[in-house]
Amino acid sequence: MSRHRLKITWLAIALFVLSCKAVTPAPETIIVPKKPKVALVLGGGAARGLAHVGVIRVLEQEKIPIDLIVGTSVGSLIGAVYASHANSFELEWEAFKVTKDDIFDFTIISSRMGTVKGDRIEEFVNKVVPVKNIEEMRIPFAAVATDLNTGEMVVIDKGPVAKAVHASSAIPGVFHPVNYLNKTLVDGGVVNNVAVDVARQRGADIVIAVDVGGNIVNYEINNLFDISLQAVNIMGNEIARFKIKGSDVIIAPQVGDIGMLEFEQKKRCMNEGIAATQKAVPLIKNKIDEWLRKNNANAAKQP
Repeated sequence: MSRHRLKITWLAIALFVLSCKAVTPAPETIIVPKKPKVALVLGGGAARGLAHVGVIRVLEQEKIPIDLIVGTSVGSLIGAVYASHANSFELEWEAFKVTKDDIFDFTIISSRMGTVKGDRIEEFVNKVVPVKNIEEMRIPFAAVATDLNTGEMVVIDKGPVAKAVHASSAIPGVFHPVNYLNKTLVDGGVVNNVAVDVARQRGADIVIAVDVGGNIVNYEINNLFDISLQAVNIMGNEIARFKIKGSDVIIAPQVGDIGMLEFEQKKRCMNEGIAATQKAVPLIKNKIDEWLRKNNANAAKQP
């Protein structure tokens, strides 16, 4: 056999051997399970908003994730405290200490624009919230206010926490309007007391809405503050009836007979929040499970 033929023979053998080697399979695609973005929407209701504390305690105990908090009026206050700490114990601790005087400074009067300037709210927020700006919060947060000049909703999701909560809680006729963001802002409950749509706009897959302004029963009107607070509450409730339908779960603590300034009823408010949320937990978990099954099944089908 000539050397030329020998080379060709060895080359053919080498190619044959290589062709017989097993083809290395392509690496499997690892599908990371998707998780829903769960939003907690906290409505306004003055002292009744302390029920939000009980709601959050149960959600945390049940390990239900909260990926976004949207708050209106007192909902913005409770929401800001929790979003900054992400710890229900810290929230309860601050809630048990809060009094009417921490929110309303009856010694500072502004007769032209309102009754209470509202500086005390900002002082309280700066004291109990460990961060200064919304961007620093552990849970994404947005406060809802109303532009008094245009009637439009204003969503505040950046900047000073205290100013955002103050603007969201400036009840017309009770608090002086807040000049912020080149706007004249008042309580968000005037246009959107339970801002489910804001949570949806921010990508929420599952929205848990907490309404503490409804179920008004035997409410006593004792003074001008009660009149203003209740008027805004009634107006906010009428709007909330329509907007809250866009949520996946509605939690409505039975606090309608508690006065808007009865902060001494905090323990009962919290207990009502706990009771209402415990009833809602199975539905919340079902909604999350349904989302997981649907979206992860769809992901598994993709090539």
